Amino acid sequence: MKSICNLFADSSRVSDLLFYAIYGLWLEKSRFAAMKRIIITGSNGMIGKLILQECLEREDVGTITCITRMTLGFKHEKLVEVIHTDFTDYIAIEQRLQNQDICFYCIGVYTGQVPKEQFNKVTIDFTKFFSEALKRNSPTATFCFLSGLGADSTEKSKVLFAKAKGIVENRLLKLNFANTYIFRPGYIYPVTPRREPNVVYGLMRLFYKPVSFIYPNIGVSSKMLAHKMVEVGINGGEKVIYENVDIRN
Repeated sequence: MKSICNLFADSSRVSDLLFYAIYGLWLEKSRFAAMKRIIITGSNGMIGKLILQECLEREDVGTITCITRMTLGFKHEKLVEVIHTDFTDYIAIEQRLQNQDICFYCIGVYTGQVPKEQFNKVTIDFTKFFSEALKRNSPTATFCFLSGLGADSTEKSKVLFAKAKGIVENRLLKLNFANTYIFRPGYIYPVTPRREPNVVYGLMRLFYKPVSFIYPNIGVSSKMLAHKMVEVGINGGEKVIYENVDIRN
């Protein structure tokens, strides 16, 4: 009789252990399913790199897919690195664009760094082909676009940067992602050492701190911008367009 009781007790313990094991696996699966799937372009650039670092540290982010020309130079359990060189054609990697929750698009080039035709190709065409490919594969994604102060939504500006960014913003809004957030920072102050693209940027970096005491909305730090983009992208925002003053707040 005693051995029978022990048998039932052992069976009960096994059942309890099995229940908690299954329940634990279910909780872990649910937790992972709730984590955000992030895709980043321009992750080797100043802002893209900071966005990547912040996403890697967040507990609510499950995977981060980086579409990049060059390797990032490190490994991480959350990171999926996709080396891709043709930013006008995504057929070969469209599978990587599927089931993404949030995109941080940070590809860009400085005005004056390349000829007008190349500037428009990088700013307008690259964004067009990527956003359309992402829309096909992740239609319910949130799209966060790094634009710039002075972007002209009328597309009539004589300033190359303003007109090009305005064209891109309008095209993105017409794609009707679940959410589209546009960030228009002024001068982006680098918080980490870098080689400035030209003399003007070198001077701006030199005088940014004293000038910003008088006119704080002249720009924003790179960390502040990256953090704002991540917070809005993941948690949602009340606006579509975030001007420099909104980013600072």
